[in-house]
Amino acid sequence: VQLQASGGGLVQAGGSLRLTCAASGRTGSMYGIGWFRQAPGKERQFVAAITWTTGITSYADSAKGRFTISRDNTQNTVYLQMSSLKPEDTAVYSCASKGVTGTYYYAAHYGHWGQGTLVTVSS
Repeated sequence: VQLQASGGGLVQAGGSLRLTCAASGRTGSMYGIGWFRQAPGKERQFVAAITWTTGITSYADSAKGRFTISRDNTQNTVYLQMSSLKPEDTAVYSCASKGVTGTYYYAAHYGHWGQGTLVTVSS
């Protein structure tokens, strides 16, 4: 599975961005797609995930109510709509795919990663 993340950029606090994760290759092996972020000097952090077939979603507490993850199975694409952005949301955001085992919350449970896209939120 190959993953390509895009859509990052510079936005003012309170603004919105939509990130896109395009999947290709052996997409039939994907059980779920997750978004993680890593700010400078900090550990990678789970943001949100979606089960590919059912559309069931999971969110980190920091993302609940502000971020929405969705998918388009026909386009093999997952979106992360981010609203009410805060400076502390500044990070490199990466998408990853996982199989049926493990949980969505741990990066080690994901087998394939795309390159990150930088989101910068100015105050």
